[in-house]
Amino acid sequence: MAQAYGENLKQAMDTLRAHKMRSALTVFGVVLGVSVIMLVAALITGFDETIQENIKQFGADTAFISKWDQGFHGGDPPMEERQRKPLTLEDAKALIAGCPGLKNVTTFLQTGWMQVHTVRTKAGEVSAIDFRGVQANFGQVYANAATLAGRFISEGDDLHREKVVMLGENVAPVLFPGADAVGKDVMIDGTDFRVIGVVEKPKGGFGMGDEDRRVLIPFNTFKKTYPSADEINMRVQANPGMLDQAVDQVEEVLRRRRNVPYNGKDNFSIRTAAQEVEEFHNIMMMVYVATIVLSAIGLLIGGVGVMNIMLVSVTERTREIGVRKAIGAKRSDITWQFLLEAMTLTGSGGVIALVLVNGLVLLFRLALQWRGAVPVWAATAGVLVSVSVGLVFGVWPAMKAAKLDPVEALRYE
Repeated sequence: MAQAYGENLKQAMDTLRAHKMRSALTVFGVVLGVSVIMLVAALITGFDETIQENIKQFGADTAFISKWDQGFHGGDPPMEERQRKPLTLEDAKALIAGCPGLKNVTTFLQTGWMQVHTVRTKAGEVSAIDFRGVQANFGQVYANAATLAGRFISEGDDLHREKVVMLGENVAPVLFPGADAVGKDVMIDGTDFRVIGVVEKPKGGFGMGDEDRRVLIPFNTFKKTYPSADEINMRVQANPGMLDQAVDQVEEVLRRRRNVPYNGKDNFSIRTAAQEVEEFHNIMMMVYVATIVLSAIGLLIGGVGVMNIMLVSVTERTREIGVRKAIGAKRSDITWQFLLEAMTLTGSGGVIALVLVNGLVLLFRLALQWRGAVPVWAATAGVLVSVSVGLVFGVWPAMKAAKLDPVEALRYE
């Protein structure tokens, strides 16, 4: 039996080699459909690793608090959300006092997202910066705010509203090319500041556009310089192993302080790293489902093409089928001959897709400094699906060939 299958497979390969152009055109739809599945799987895998690492850079035991609802939602926020009162420093103090599960709380202040800020020196300028007023414990709560050079903002800087600034790792060399930024002056929106340190760029970024544009000044200095700014956000750090309890305690304290009625909707949001990763996975799952639907259309088109070509092949080889039957070939031999030919045709398309997608992924890795790769399950599934297309759409032509009458087939011209 194995020898018979081997002989049928050899004949199938000979047939494909004899009709190279026809085989290539026929398998195009299969290559396209399988390639899309593998490529999207590779992209999702790479993005997943990058996003998870970026999120964990904020601190796995931390949660972000804002008056705005977090997560993906298109369009402008609803009126109820825009009318919410801002968070305050008193809220942060109440959290420390009323939440035993918390280890630390830091607040930072920003202007509205539509206000663009610029930092400049005589040597360079950086606009669209991530500009914040932060407290001295910002670097303790945020795992991605390590000091690369100089020192971090101190409580004294904040208390006395000193005009000092920390620059992101990608901002400093633009403003001071080839020189140390610490101790030098910069101008932010027309106000002079003294550079006291440089913040290390977070790890795990993606692509060539991954830049650290952070510019940090003391919280009270920001409040004095921009008196209308009221976008106060917080990040809380829980004691080890107590993040869920801490989040529940924070919610209880803020609901009480912000007068949220019993069974009423929170007029603030709390978001942990785990929740952000889960939301990203949900979005990626929807993308992947849509991709599978589109790929299925390509595979269907490829399968119909394979079936048509196999029907043409049966017609062209009618006399050959008659000769094989005349010398003792069984129906099962003829059926497997054409099924293996169809499966070999579409399976070769899966292998071609695997080679092409791995080549594209390698280019992405080199050009974008990206860590994506085609998952083993996606490569295996892609090849198996391509072979299955040949099996499904090759049944009718194979059965038609097997049912041919040997006498009539030998008379066919």
